Amino acid sequence: METLEPLLKDHPFFRDLASGDIQLLTGCAKNVRFEAGQVIFHEGENADQFYLLRDGRVALEVFTTRGPAPIQTINAGDALGWSWLIPPYKWRFDARAIETTRALALDGKCLRGKCDEDPRLGYELLKRIAAIIAERLHATRLQMLDVYGARD
Repeated sequence: METLEPLLKDHPFFRDLASGDIQLLTGCAKNVRFEAGQVIFHEGENADQFYLLRDGRVALEVFTTRGPAPIQTINAGDALGWSWLIPPYKWRFDARAIETTRALALDGKCLRGKCDEDPRLGYELLKRIAAIIAERLHATRLQMLDVYGARD
């Protein structure tokens, strides 16, 4: 029986992660597919998944009084969703597939359990997630500068 282990191992998010760690995390993973225009999650909903995009593109958006405002586009090879790791485990943005998108979805509760059982693995994942959070903050800052204009 074929597992998702090779797909996890090949994804950039898990680059250089120990083989044993990949094996451990495979039990949390499943394949998912989103059609163009499909909402993956809404801000405020329970954050229970972590997505590793294999193909396609996803728009991260925030809702404003003028409607959805784009923050960032996530592409194949990127990771989507860090809110599964940080209480209260609620999505901080909306995510919508721009085109047909295939991803690996890792169950957030399962991942948290693996991190609690193995603090070394938890720290390694936290460092990688922290890089995603920093990237999202930077993208949000750039979007705000674009909307409101740069300060002189």
